[in-house]
Amino acid sequence: MSKYGDGNFAEKQGGGEALDVAYSHNQGQVMDGTISLDANHQLQRGLKSRHIQFLALGGAIGTGLFVGSGGILATVGPAPLWLAYLSMMLLVWIVMNCIGEMCTYLPLRGITLPYFTERFVDASLGFAAGWNYWYAYAILVAAEASAGAILLNYWETPVPTWAWITIILVVNLVLNIIAVEVFGEAEFWFASIKFITIMGLIIVGLVIMLGGGPNHNRLGFHYWNDPGAFKEYLAPGATGRFAAYWTAFIRAGFSFITSPELIGLAAGETVAPRRNIPKAARRFLGRLAVFYGISSLIVGCIVPSDNKNLLSGTSDASASPWVIGIQLAGIGGLNHVINAAILTSAWSAGNAFLYSGSRILYSLAQNGQAPAIFTRTTKRGVPYTAVLMTWAFSLLAYLNVSNNGAQVFTWFSNLSTISGYIGWIVLLITYLRFRQALKVQGLLATLPFKTPGQPYAAWFALVMISILTLTNGFQVFVKWNYKDFLAAYITLPAFLVLYFGHKIWHRMPFHKPAGEIDVLTGKKEMDDMCANDVEPVPRNWLEKIWFWIA
Repeated sequence: MSKYGDGNFAEKQGGGEALDVAYSHNQGQVMDGTISLDANHQLQRGLKSRHIQFLALGGAIGTGLFVGSGGILATVGPAPLWLAYLSMMLLVWIVMNCIGEMCTYLPLRGITLPYFTERFVDASLGFAAGWNYWYAYAILVAAEASAGAILLNYWETPVPTWAWITIILVVNLVLNIIAVEVFGEAEFWFASIKFITIMGLIIVGLVIMLGGGPNHNRLGFHYWNDPGAFKEYLAPGATGRFAAYWTAFIRAGFSFITSPELIGLAAGETVAPRRNIPKAARRFLGRLAVFYGISSLIVGCIVPSDNKNLLSGTSDASASPWVIGIQLAGIGGLNHVINAAILTSAWSAGNAFLYSGSRILYSLAQNGQAPAIFTRTTKRGVPYTAVLMTWAFSLLAYLNVSNNGAQVFTWFSNLSTISGYIGWIVLLITYLRFRQALKVQGLLATLPFKTPGQPYAAWFALVMISILTLTNGFQVFVKWNYKDFLAAYITLPAFLVLYFGHKIWHRMPFHKPAGEIDVLTGKKEMDDMCANDVEPVPRNWLEKIWFWIA
């Protein structure tokens, strides 16, 4: 008997019948000693389809696209920038599909992704993954606040940096502490501003490329020829061009880190999860293709890679390549509008990451892997102690006060990227064990949401992300720099210490047979809840359009 239930129920009772038999005794029970299946003891389901779709995309469209892409462009040129985003989008789509399958199967309230790792793989791996995610999200809140301070410095206001950081962090805290509906609605409108901004930027970028700007210079792909499509990196010739692409591929991860997980983290607070989670997952790649695929191509066409104002150790006031491109085209005034819109994107991403980090900490506490104080919630279902703890960690953003803003942003982006890669590796391992357990126990056909290419796509992504993780700081081995080495690799030994420390302390086995993995506990409750869902029928063409969008 596993601690969640008997993992062999499916084999004993036979396929689908197991789903009814296995749970006749589980109604109202507490899972794992801490997590209740009783609806009166769970987080509030206040997030709608549009909320979770915009939550995931809002987390993905942040300073990585608006600011960080400029740093990649300056380092390796426009072609590696574009190719890197296309490559990373494929991996993110696979990760999103894996998360979508698991969370649609068991959209349990109060449960986050590390819980699935503990349940389907190993308690020690779940423990390490949970703390790794919490750390990554907390660092990302600080990174977004740092980026916000950089963007605000564009106007050279008399307001000190610490004051701007305080305003950004306090607003994020207020939006997260009130109620999940308030958070979801705020994130929806924040993300809406991002989408309008990026679509407007794509149109403006195309106009500039075609010579429609005030200076009437028809750029086309001029900057791909001069100063060039590739900036050879670390070595001459083909080796240098491949190193440039691989560097861009690694750095592109920052733009996407933890964004697919946002849908999984919100699954327990989502209305009609088996309808809305697949809907959000299916649309994720298409929208990313527009926002990242097209925009990363345009950025490399409107800004030369040798422009001195692109993000670097000495430049952070005009770091957004979009603002630089608009200035070069001679369009007056629009640069201020765009910079303000990009500022809201940093605010939005920080808002989403604070939400996610607090839910991870709440889940760890529910699972007995963090102090019980973090299970406390308000009357409206907000885990306020977890929110406050995650927010407190983000006060690291005040490092901007005594350091160059671009340097601090780079530190935070490096630390969070490697944590995100580790999180994806764990998620893919979790999914593969989950799928193997369903197969062995004869329950694979009961998956309510299936994605293409599995499990081969998951294996491909696992191998690629593992290589990216191990080569994350390959530059330091060519030109040694201990600060860059620590930023690239310090998270790996920290994760391993958490994993092996937990395993040794609790004397956990290293392997759990697929037949013993519990894929049933909570399934019947979720089936019963989702059986009552009635999909809304549009009454007119306007509602048809709205339902397609949201």
